[in-house]
Amino acid sequence: MNQYGYQQYKTQSINTMTKAEMLILLYDELIKRLTRAEMALKNQNFTAFDEAVTRCKEIVDYLASTLDKKYDISKELSRMYEYFQFELARLSAGRKTEIITELKPLIIELRDTFKEADKINSGEKAKSK
Repeated sequence: MNQYGYQQYKTQSINTMTKAEMLILLYDELIKRLTRAEMALKNQNFTAFDEAVTRCKEIVDYLASTLDKKYDISKELSRMYEYFQFELARLSAGRKTEIITELKPLIIELRDTFKEADKINSGEKAKSK
């Protein structure tokens, strides 16, 4: 497949995703970038580390900016995203893998919670049809 065809496929895939699928994809990317940061740190590749952490910050910023404030859960998620940003800033400044070790399970748990909620929601929609 040529580059243009792949890009077109990728764009179409993203445009047809549900909000839940997009959210889960963002969490997956956040986890992937944290893993890259961890590997880069172990290999003392500080350029790759900084790029990965910067991308993590951008993803968390985006997640925070898309919260719908009319729901109570948004306040809790907003606090969690602030905590993630604080920890990412500590990670960037201190370059300690322990911070990744603490942060990654929280993000995985949150992603898994959204996955489960999407499954339940999809099941309920199927039943009502």
